[in-house]
Amino acid sequence: MSGEISHEGIVKRITTDYITVGFVNESACASCHAKGTCTAADMADKEAEIKRGTYDVKVGQRVMLVGKTSQGFMALFLGYLLPFSILLSLLIVLTSVGAGEGVSALVALGSLVPYYFVLYLCRDRLKKSFEFEIKSI
Repeated sequence: MSGEISHEGIVKRITTDYITVGFVNESACASCHAKGTCTAADMADKEAEIKRGTYDVKVGQRVMLVGKTSQGFMALFLGYLLPFSILLSLLIVLTSVGAGEGVSALVALGSLVPYYFVLYLCRDRLKKSFEFEIKSI
């Protein structure tokens, strides 16, 4: 493992502050020859904004987006693991104190709304810790 996450992309827009790079995010099986018969194949067009810095790129240029593996683990933790643990903990606590299963489930699911709202409010702060670099191809 090299400690880097990389995606090939194309420069879409350049502003005074940011460079927007479009790339295709594929699951591991999306490039498999049998993906047409499998429902697990997943491809999505995404965009990343990178601080302009001193990058010498032009619109339409192919580039490589490079980020740290630790950023991927942090995104996994914030997006999936932490909310799952909140949900499961609340579900266990509420059912153990005598709340009905339906009520416990609804409250546990409802607890994710403020969690993701707080993540949304912190998006600018989080954006600083999830940064990619651009490398020419």
